[in-house]
Amino acid sequence: MIEVRNISKSFGQKEALKNISLVAEQGKTTLVIGGSGHGKTVLMKCIVGLEDVNSGVVFYDERNFSEMKIKQRKEIRREMGMLFQGAALFDSLSAEENVGFPLSMFTNMTEEEKLERVNFCLKRVNLENVNKLFPSELSGGMKKRVGIARAIAMSPKYLFCDEPNSGLDPLTSVVIDDLIKEITQEFNITTIVNTHDMNSVMNIGDKVLFIYKGQKWWEGSSKDILHTNNKEVAEFVGTAKVLKELRK
Repeated sequence: MIEVRNISKSFGQKEALKNISLVAEQGKTTLVIGGSGHGKTVLMKCIVGLEDVNSGVVFYDERNFSEMKIKQRKEIRREMGMLFQGAALFDSLSAEENVGFPLSMFTNMTEEEKLERVNFCLKRVNLENVNKLFPSELSGGMKKRVGIARAIAMSPKYLFCDEPNSGLDPLTSVVIDDLIKEITQEFNITTIVNTHDMNSVMNIGDKVLFIYKGQKWWEGSSKDILHTNNKEVAEFVGTAKVLKELRK
């Protein structure tokens, strides 16, 4: 479980986050939505420690991450998996080498043990026989799946996904959503996803948090969001539906 208590973050005079709290439960997906520039990415960076907060605290299973020293934070980070917006694969490394990268960096596994784990992770995301292919030889959806395989290579307790469906067609987006949901449940991971995609909200959102101008503006289930009276949330949902129709 991840618990965020009353965190605020400013950059100079600009207040990016204002007193935000949330609880992300183990084995479930928490989706953070909202327009561009309203604080979703800043919130995720604060949760994983890439940005220090001005006030408030972040707990990982009751461990106070905000007050930890660098060495202690590194131990928690080994329990994290991250899927970045563009997959962020190393172009000069094969799929096998990309997935094995964190294993080489953070474990003492033998080459045989690493390869076994890499093959397990690639198989879990339905990518077999791509070990020696380079990112330039993979489709957008395949790159995202390799990114997921790398994210779960260290058997993380916490998974963070930043716009996982960005740049993907609707069918491939469903595949990625399903993988995130399945892996979250199968390995009992605490998962937080930043997204603009209402399909993702409806398909995999156990909990939904709407960020507006750096504040937690609404929180509820994926079912509740369709019937909210919150003006800004309703506009966001409506705009997303219109854009979806235009893309068909």
